[in-house]
Amino acid sequence: MHELLLAALDSEQKTVLRQLIFALQASHKRYFLRNEILHAFAEYCHQSQKPAYFFHSSSISQLIHYTHEMILEEDSTWFLVRPRIASQQVWRLKSDFTGFDLVTPQVWLDVSDRLVNRYQSHILEIDLQPFYKGSPKISDSRNIGQGLAFLNHYLCNQLLIDTHYWLEVLFQALYQLTYDEMPLLISDRIPSGIHLAKQIKQALKFLNQLPPEEPYKNFRDDLQELGFEPGWGNTAGRVCETLELLERLIDSPQPAILEAFVARVPAIFRVVLISIHGWVGQQDVLGRDETLGQVIYVLEQARTLENKLQAEIKLAGLDLLGIQPHVIILTRLIPHCEGTECNLRLEKVQDTENAWILRVPFAEFNPVVTDNWISKYEIWPYLETFAQDAEKELLAQFQGCPNLIVGNYSDGNLVASLLSRNLKVTQCNIAHSLEKPKHLFSNLYWQDLEDRYHFSAQFTADLISMNAADFIVTSSYQEIVGTPETMGQYESYKCFTMPQLYHVVDGIELFSPKFNVVPPGVDEDIFFPYNQNLEPDPSLRTQIYDLLFSREDPQILGCLKDPDKRPILTVAPVTSIKNLTGLAECFGKSQALQERCNLILLTSKLHPSEARNPEEAEEIQKLHDIITQYHLHGHIRWLGMRLSSHDLGEAYRVIANCQGIYAHFALFEAFGRSILEAMISGLPTFTTKFGGALEIIEGLEDEFHLNPTDLEGTAEKILAFFDKCDNYPQHWNEISEWMSQRILNKYNWQLHTTHLLLLAKMFRFWNFASPEDNEARDRYVETLFHLIYKPRTEKILEKHMHLSSPIQN
Repeated sequence: MHELLLAALDSEQKTVLRQLIFALQASHKRYFLRNEILHAFAEYCHQSQKPAYFFHSSSISQLIHYTHEMILEEDSTWFLVRPRIASQQVWRLKSDFTGFDLVTPQVWLDVSDRLVNRYQSHILEIDLQPFYKGSPKISDSRNIGQGLAFLNHYLCNQLLIDTHYWLEVLFQALYQLTYDEMPLLISDRIPSGIHLAKQIKQALKFLNQLPPEEPYKNFRDDLQELGFEPGWGNTAGRVCETLELLERLIDSPQPAILEAFVARVPAIFRVVLISIHGWVGQQDVLGRDETLGQVIYVLEQARTLENKLQAEIKLAGLDLLGIQPHVIILTRLIPHCEGTECNLRLEKVQDTENAWILRVPFAEFNPVVTDNWISKYEIWPYLETFAQDAEKELLAQFQGCPNLIVGNYSDGNLVASLLSRNLKVTQCNIAHSLEKPKHLFSNLYWQDLEDRYHFSAQFTADLISMNAADFIVTSSYQEIVGTPETMGQYESYKCFTMPQLYHVVDGIELFSPKFNVVPPGVDEDIFFPYNQNLEPDPSLRTQIYDLLFSREDPQILGCLKDPDKRPILTVAPVTSIKNLTGLAECFGKSQALQERCNLILLTSKLHPSEARNPEEAEEIQKLHDIITQYHLHGHIRWLGMRLSSHDLGEAYRVIANCQGIYAHFALFEAFGRSILEAMISGLPTFTTKFGGALEIIEGLEDEFHLNPTDLEGTAEKILAFFDKCDNYPQHWNEISEWMSQRILNKYNWQLHTTHLLLLAKMFRFWNFASPEDNEARDRYVETLFHLIYKPRTEKILEKHMHLSSPIQN
């Protein structure tokens, strides 16, 4: 990087750099993001009539393309440079343009504070890096998010290097496995790893004399004589396979063998899935405030986890001992439930045998607040007492301790950290969508946003939980470290300032094996290809068609002049991030789109009066204004109503049957559940280029990725697709089939749960093998909880105590 910077200061390029900075200064701004810097450079090259290679290949162009942020001061220009994914450097350009100096992150954070006139010389610094120094780390950024594969290789190498030590560790890890004090796998008859290896040979000699299908109960006593307890398998053949895997692992450690063996270890029986905010239920909740993808996610995850655990327990031969899986979705109980079932303490998850929603109420600091729905931005003061109360409820409901705790979103992840710390249980975090990268400059101007968003509590909670977690599941690689052009969600926590509160010098180790990409699936009983006749009610398609295209209803706006035109469907709440106003404006500005297509918006609200807060009301009104401004009433249908999952699934298939498309035009999307639903239904799907959706449509990026800031380019891309369909009628069918197969083969719950349980078992073993790596880290984040998080939440609680009506956030 230093050589590149020196090259950027040769005589010709130094002049260009000087003129570019002068041009930026003329805007009277001091802080610039990557897109602004690139635009300014492109404008300079155009006005100066520079050749094309200068913009793409010169040293100055490389510097500009690597620069993600710039701050201009009188005596210096500061560059935040990202030469590689997950690698950031800060360089200071001297005022006389004679050279660059590499500076520390602390200096950059001080400069950022000065930018908003909130600099102070002494401020708390948070640095988590020392707690990762002794831990194994991934070396190649391309492998970030593949922590399981990395740990498999690492542990196999350790077994080869120090076989005796790691054999004893493996033995102890297997020996301590129990179910309610019932020993599993190994008994006291086997005293050591060396003895275990000998007894495996004896057991295999015995088992090879039995028919493979011989039931376990018929030879249980014989195996117990050799020191082997239940859990190895349900038949002689299965037990033999499992013991052979362990023998091969001891004799010749290989990652594939380790993974196959660990997958068979009976270590997970009771699972907690934590999802707190919103309305967590099964009836009449979808589409309510802050209630959509995450609720569907945890319900489907609970069902498939129970199915997978049932299968594993049966194959291990433990079902005959009365062992069955138990899955609990932990959420809050809402006394004023607005007609939902969110006031029920316990609710069975549909289509399961032993999966439940357990609702625990918030402590009543002020019943006016805690008896009602509370926004995710206001929830923070209640989580500590919620975790304490939930712990008692969970232990009573399970009649024992859980084996795995999975947090969802920032609030659920924090509660997972508190529970995991107390119960000494493996913790998994699933962020879904971190708020910090979604709200531009939210850390820099946190004080101005505090009354509405309380980001000081949330960002601190994120730091605590992501570092306390044993492993973190993400839906995409981009969620962790972004792309060469954009920073990842977790990467945004690496180094940042909260002026006058704290500086995060190093907030997370991005190369840690704790990060694992495990994308979710969709319910294939509800969402399936349009050309598969799986719908039990044939009349439903007619009903949904009428709803989408012609039915009159107070909650529907627009009457299509020509319903036979190709439909463009989008499903999203009306928020600034989801950018429905941008999609409507794109449609309104393109006469060609209006001539060939109808736009169908499916949201939960239609009128500003239905909004929960002024920002939402403003966005809904803005969408109405755009429809009026561009005279779209005959070209658009806006359905402001909540559809059931079955009706929504049919809506996707109706649009696909009309050979329409799906458009996801969000300014940023962490992943996008509706994208999966649309694609599996067979809809050619156009998605935003900003966020994890990049990975879903891999291989067709040029055709189906949209830049939501480029309205003209978006219209051209959609029209180009329809041109291909008109010129080559099979094109729509081919893309439709590709979209369906992409989801069926890669984004399904069976793959997700298999990977999730494998991760839980592996990290349970890892924590057993190296507990000293975690204790110091956990003490550190516990200090952050008490010294920063709790004082910030007490300020929110103090505000809530004086309220005389429910929070309308």
